[in-house]
Amino acid sequence: MRQQRFIELGEGYSDIYELCELITTNANRLERTFLFKATTKEGKPSISIAASFSPAGEGGFYPIYICREGIPSKEGSASKRQLVFEEAATSVGSKPVPVELKHSSEFPETKLFYQYVTGVLRLNNLLPQLD
Repeated sequence: MRQQRFIELGEGYSDIYELCELITTNANRLERTFLFKATTKEGKPSISIAASFSPAGEGGFYPIYICREGIPSKEGSASKRQLVFEEAATSVGSKPVPVELKHSSEFPETKLFYQYVTGVLRLNNLLPQLD
């Protein structure tokens, strides 16, 4: 049985470099990279970066690694963390897909936020449907 799940990394530089390393070392499995844009209730924009991969071997597990809402966003300029991520994605032939989302703070549980994100990505054919 196939399943997809978000695997949350942290928000710091080391976590972003870890995600970039996953992208470059697993380039043959990389499906897509994402820039999730959201705004807090206070009006502060933030960005999450994520990468989806195809299953390893015979397994039916589709991992989606994410650094959730750790990158502050400013109109017209990308942060160093965002640029590092975009550079890693581009180096393996992936252009990060920008997606506007609700902020995770609008959900009572993180699990509900990830269900919402999965639904948005599937509706836009950015994640494969499960059998």
